[in-house]
Amino acid sequence: MMHDQETVLLQGHIIDSLILAKVLDTILMMGGTFDLEDVQIGKTREEPSRARIIVRASSPKLLSEILHAIQPHGASVESERDCRLSPAPADGIFPDEFYATTHLPTQVRIRDQWVEVARIEMDLGILVDPVAQTARTIPMGEVAQGDLIVTSREGVRVIPLQRPRERDVFSFMESQVSSERPHGHIIGDVARRLMQLRAGFREGKADSKVLLAGGPAIVHAGGREALAWLIEEEFIHVLFCGNALPAHDMELDLYGTSLGYRHAAGRVVPHGHEHHLRTINRIRAIGSIEAAVKSGVVKTGIMAACVRRSVHVVMAGTIRDDGPLPGVITDSVEAQAAMRAAIPGIGMALLVASTLHAVATGNLLPATIPSVCVDVNPAVPTKLADRGSFQAVGLVMDAASFLRDLARELGARL
Repeated sequence: MMHDQETVLLQGHIIDSLILAKVLDTILMMGGTFDLEDVQIGKTREEPSRARIIVRASSPKLLSEILHAIQPHGASVESERDCRLSPAPADGIFPDEFYATTHLPTQVRIRDQWVEVARIEMDLGILVDPVAQTARTIPMGEVAQGDLIVTSREGVRVIPLQRPRERDVFSFMESQVSSERPHGHIIGDVARRLMQLRAGFREGKADSKVLLAGGPAIVHAGGREALAWLIEEEFIHVLFCGNALPAHDMELDLYGTSLGYRHAAGRVVPHGHEHHLRTINRIRAIGSIEAAVKSGVVKTGIMAACVRRSVHVVMAGTIRDDGPLPGVITDSVEAQAAMRAAIPGIGMALLVASTLHAVATGNLLPATIPSVCVDVNPAVPTKLADRGSFQAVGLVMDAASFLRDLARELGARL
């Protein structure tokens, strides 16, 4: 017998986005039952649909678990109540039962009004100002004692993503990852999106910036020239990287090697393993990457293009870094905050050949931002594609091939 029940509502494009089917399937898989009490289906693509579902479970605990599982699909409890708030017991500590955010658009109910949660990001808390009737996400480490934090799922509404109007690779859940699939049509769709975003960026439109998070394999594999071209042509506006990408990029400019490997000759050169250290040392003596480029010491490559095009660069260091270069943020919490501050205005993200930065960036991105994860290791794009976005694409291929193909699709002669 199913004794405990709750009525939930689904609204939006729940039929063509398969949201209704996913919710009903989840209820049954978890051991519950349901009654479809009322279903209204929109007659056009623009007209939303609506479903009223009675969810039943054998215990309050199971019912709570089911409601928690279907909430990310937009299922909200019909009996609308204001969100529950509890003060943070101390600096850096959320109250018990705090609500942990997803990366989907979210609203909370404050004084009988649904309020959009600003700066949405996964795995954070929600800070509420009841007087101003505002809500925003907040990392655990930034919460202050007494801050009012949303607890439980009551009064919280998650808005599921709808299928985009653009009929391209981002519209059809093309997130299956395989090294044996042809990539040409995907890269073509990515290129078209980049063209649209560049046009919007030049016109000053919001959310038109493109973010690239990349690792040193871009340089080692031969993708440096292609990425520099993309930056020079204003297709990339924000760069996330570590210490290694700029170090080896500038090493190639100064010594003709990356990790001591001379690209032109196709071989390791004597004492080449020292070149990245000597590069870092020289830039440290100059004082900054920007000064090295503007003084003519560094003339070509990714970092030179970033300086010339005023690209916003965030370099987040790791424990294995040499040097590091000036400008590398060595405190991981500070680096995360700097990356988070650069997310507003992003309209698309390319995550290329960096497990650490790809996962970190993916966790910061709202689900509404289309993202492409490229790596030779299928585990990396699989992890990013599994974040739940309709607009996440994973490609198993080397960084240089992706960047060269993308640049050529956009008109480069490489």
